[in-house]
Amino acid sequence: MGTNTLHKPEIHFQHMTWFERCVVFCGVGFGSGLAPKAPGTFGSAFALLFIPAWLAIGYVNTIIAIAVMSLIGIYICGKTAQVMGVHDDGRIVWDEFAGQSITFLPLLYLGNMNWLWVLIGFGLFRLFDVWKPWPIRVVDRQVGGGFGIMLDDIIAGIWAALCICVYFYFTSI
Repeated sequence: MGTNTLHKPEIHFQHMTWFERCVVFCGVGFGSGLAPKAPGTFGSAFALLFIPAWLAIGYVNTIIAIAVMSLIGIYICGKTAQVMGVHDDGRIVWDEFAGQSITFLPLLYLGNMNWLWVLIGFGLFRLFDVWKPWPIRVVDRQVGGGFGIMLDDIIAGIWAALCICVYFYFTSI
């Protein structure tokens, strides 16, 4: 949505219930989204810490975990936005966790998870998340609430994963 010059509202934890504090803490990516610059990038980088878990639990269980993370994320992102009084604040990065994780599914499936591909996947996801090509831009502008917050990053993760799939398809011919 271009350069954001609007003032971001402060997060007043002292006015929240214990439950709301927990939800907002998750919504801001356990604090990773509170970085003063590029909170989405920091949230995506934090999501790289999930890779050992994805490797440990395997491909099918990772898909299930990402689906659960995404469904729970609809509530977490929506409630965090509501408590903060914003639509989709850049500090809300739970959606980056799911989108970034989706990016790595082809690498996990192919057994080709290494640092080079992790960096490429990270870069691809950030590219699509910032650039917002169709239909990401449409979803970002027209779908509200926690579902909209989650969906644009899920699509960005799918686009990045498709790029990785296309590369491996054409290099294996």
